[in-house]
Amino acid sequence: MRELLVRVAETPAPTGAERARGELVAGLWREAGLTPSFDEVGNVVATLPGAGPRVLVACHLDSVFEASVDVRVRRDAERWVGAGLGDNAASLAVLTRWVQAPGDGPRPHLTLVATVGEEGLGDLRGARHAVARLGADHDLFVALDGYLGSVADQAVGSRRYEARFRAAGGHSWGDYPSPSAVHAAGTAIARLAELHVPRQPRSSLNVGQVWGGTSINAIAERAGFNLDLRSVDPEALTRLERAALAAIEEAAAASEAELELIEVGDRPAGSVDNRALLAAARGAYEAVGVELVAAPGSTDANAAMAAGLPALAFGVYRGGNAHRLDEWVDPGSLAVGLRAWRELLARLARLPRRRTGA
Repeated sequence: MRELLVRVAETPAPTGAERARGELVAGLWREAGLTPSFDEVGNVVATLPGAGPRVLVACHLDSVFEASVDVRVRRDAERWVGAGLGDNAASLAVLTRWVQAPGDGPRPHLTLVATVGEEGLGDLRGARHAVARLGADHDLFVALDGYLGSVADQAVGSRRYEARFRAAGGHSWGDYPSPSAVHAAGTAIARLAELHVPRQPRSSLNVGQVWGGTSINAIAERAGFNLDLRSVDPEALTRLERAALAAIEEAAAASEAELELIEVGDRPAGSVDNRALLAAARGAYEAVGVELVAAPGSTDANAAMAAGLPALAFGVYRGGNAHRLDEWVDPGSLAVGLRAWRELLARLARLPRRRTGA
């Protein structure tokens, strides 16, 4: 499984350009006897028969890193390091290894979906499409994503915006104090930093990227930033969004700058009744000597929860520094994650099917 991890991790899969990794996964699943296909948005989809409920399993293909980033894996005795090595190459490796050797243990009916567009501005594109197309025919949803023992049982919602400022600009001496787009953006960011962001329900605000200007001695005509707002509560998220947009608009007006606000992401917040799923996950981890830690998260499971489908994200590797160039994975932990996955499938096979309709 270690070589499989390297093979997956060293196949670049930036959000929006996942095809190469998708072809790799589809080929490996095909060699294992499945009949995978690509759907309309680029997800890799395959089915396996089983007993009991029908479970939609998502495992995202994409990484947060651009194509120019070096994704080669650096191997040490206990830790391997590489951009995107854990999130989500390790999860894909565990799922694919299970596909190659599923064993004779019980399992539910499965639809496996290697999804596109989970990270960043992908906005859960693959998971949303899978749920819209297949969700009604399934009883449960599991996203393979995260560290061993971790379960995301509640959806952290997010609203994401790109704020673009335009101003008169000019020469830093001759045209001073002509309005500056950079100053407008800076004023907006300062006002955002002063907003009240509630601790309960847990929420967050982050300006993750900033750009603008042409040179040190030019008053900027254009500038902008990306804004990420999150909360576990839909109403709290809406209130935070309103306050943030108002702060940006006021800053633009005060700075005599034109403003364009573009919504670039909208992930649903909320929860569903997933107690049976959570109990199965806890039992699976206990069977391999791992303690379950449940917490809200932003994963492919958000799309299922938003549709009312019982869902959670289930972690299958030990690691750290996700979304960093020095992300690391304990390669030996994947074997434990694979055992936990088998245990989860056995428990899911015993769950009843959902009753739908009148």
